[in-house]
Amino acid sequence: MSFRPALRRTRAAAVAVVLGSALTTAALNTQATAAPDVSIAATTFADEFNGPAGSPVDSSKWTLEQGDNVNNHERQYYTNRTSNAAMDGQGNLVITARRENPGNYNCWYGRCEYTSARMNTAGKFSQTYGRFETRLKMSHGQGMWPAFWMMGTTGGGWPNNGEIDVMENVGFEPNTVHGTIHGPGYSGSGGIGAAYNGPRFADGFHTFTLDWSPDSLVWSVDGNVYQRRTPADLGGRQWVFNNRPFYLILNLAVGGYWPGDPDSSTPMPNTLVVDYVRVSNTSGGGAITGLAGKCVDVAGANPANGTAVQLYDCNGTGAQQWSRSGNALQALGKCLDAAGGGTANGTVVQLYDCNGTGAQQWAISSANDIVNIQANKCLDVTGNNPANGTRLQIWDCTGAANQKWTVSAA
Repeated sequence: MSFRPALRRTRAAAVAVVLGSALTTAALNTQATAAPDVSIAATTFADEFNGPAGSPVDSSKWTLEQGDNVNNHERQYYTNRTSNAAMDGQGNLVITARRENPGNYNCWYGRCEYTSARMNTAGKFSQTYGRFETRLKMSHGQGMWPAFWMMGTTGGGWPNNGEIDVMENVGFEPNTVHGTIHGPGYSGSGGIGAAYNGPRFADGFHTFTLDWSPDSLVWSVDGNVYQRRTPADLGGRQWVFNNRPFYLILNLAVGGYWPGDPDSSTPMPNTLVVDYVRVSNTSGGGAITGLAGKCVDVAGANPANGTAVQLYDCNGTGAQQWSRSGNALQALGKCLDAAGGGTANGTVVQLYDCNGTGAQQWAISSANDIVNIQANKCLDVTGNNPANGTRLQIWDCTGAANQKWTVSAA
């Protein structure tokens, strides 16, 4: 959110997220039996929100803030009640904004008109660099302002400590989300960011990801990279996003300078439904090397759907940096995919939007095979040809050198 240091009453800050999970074990009928000790990225924080319906937020991971927020002129009072933040029993957290004031709460403008929830991991989890991700279904309506964001734990007060907004949406832009950074000399409305225009985000679940590494911040939505920021973007101002842990914040605000106030068209109660928040300890991932010491590579570093995945000289670019989320292998914000969901020998592999289908489910074995679980076939260098540009495919697992891969951590 563009400017939100402490709440006026109870200070608690930041939540936010993200992703990057370790590959799960899979039982395969070939010699390639999945091995959990082979890893690209380790999950350092995850909340899958799998509690029973009506159960509260996990207090070992999150603090629920209480109070109003005069800084942004928001209208809600944040509470720690399950009526504002609770599990739905279907694997989701539901943050609910309500037009009510059951506790006779007082806000900056007088008697509060709304309640909602804001939760953070301050003092419980923070991390420097990595992949931060959430999957959620947006709130909607005039005056609604959901956000998934991060605050620095050192460096002094805001904005010197730094703020990274992984995802913000304002209700009058139902098809747009924003990613922004704030620091000394570029805070509040002067934050540096970009917008991503997509579908109406309240109509379904979408995944919002930040990949953070030294001198680099990369935002994506559903695997589509839409913004990269480096110190070069600051015009000589201070980059405060290196060597500093950040904690997470997740909230649903009502009203404020940016979204404006709700009106008669705004649905109440209004919900933000969160499937998960995940964080891994590497953003770009690591190289996967194979035949002749060459790397699994996205041709031309092109993130378009259908781009060939090939063998190429290792060069350390993002086209060769693979990370893992569940059983998916990802590069450039998209997934390694067996074309058309094919399971036959010779089905080529490509880059494609992550969709959770069997075409994108892979196991890495202790024998250094990478196996498409659905097809029960191995990632294979076509024709055992070590030349740059040789297409990769799936094929019956044979144990040959053109099916052996070494996964290295970044």
